[in-house]
Amino acid sequence: MTTRTRSDRVTATREAILGTAERLFAEHGVYAVSNRQISEAAGQGNTAAVGYHFGTKADLVREIIRKHTAAMDRIRERLVGEVEGSGDVRDWVACMVRPTTEHLAALGNPTWFARFGAQIMTDPALRDLMAEEALMAPSMKRVLEGLKRCLPQLPPEVRAERGAMARQLMVHMNAERERALADGAPTPRPTWHDAATGLVDAIVGLWLAPVTDPADA
Repeated sequence: MTTRTRSDRVTATREAILGTAERLFAEHGVYAVSNRQISEAAGQGNTAAVGYHFGTKADLVREIIRKHTAAMDRIRERLVGEVEGSGDVRDWVACMVRPTTEHLAALGNPTWFARFGAQIMTDPALRDLMAEEALMAPSMKRVLEGLKRCLPQLPPEVRAERGAMARQLMVHMNAERERALADGAPTPRPTWHDAATGLVDAIVGLWLAPVTDPADA
């Protein structure tokens, strides 16, 4: 076997494991699925293939995330370039929302990444890992800085709270839509683009909502 052929086989094996793990994690949860189940479902005769190619389960999760974040970051770079210097909250929220929905639309149906992300959000350690990967992208840092410039009046604790609310909306609404599409069920909006518009509307409203003084509550 030539070096190239061996390399191609390794690459194909890794891709099969990544795709299978993403699907199983999305459907059942990360800790409900064993490495042995992933190996068998990916057609690997060696049940230790997952550990051999990826190490720990956290390493495998990180690789699945990276498989998608590279494509989403390219979309975000384009969107940020179009709105650089904007003082409109909506522009920066769109830069947060649309990279994921554009990426999912490009993948076709069915996809599993949105449901995978929703499963990750249930585990604090894996959630932090996903956030860490997202924040490594320079384009995401520019989005957060642009959003912050638009909302100088928000107290830090309110900013943190609304950021968490926005993340929950983005993750779980995308996961619900992805699940509906996979099941052939009706969705509130016909396309991922339209679904993103609805999310942007809601999240802009969230960021611009009045802040009640705790003393007045």
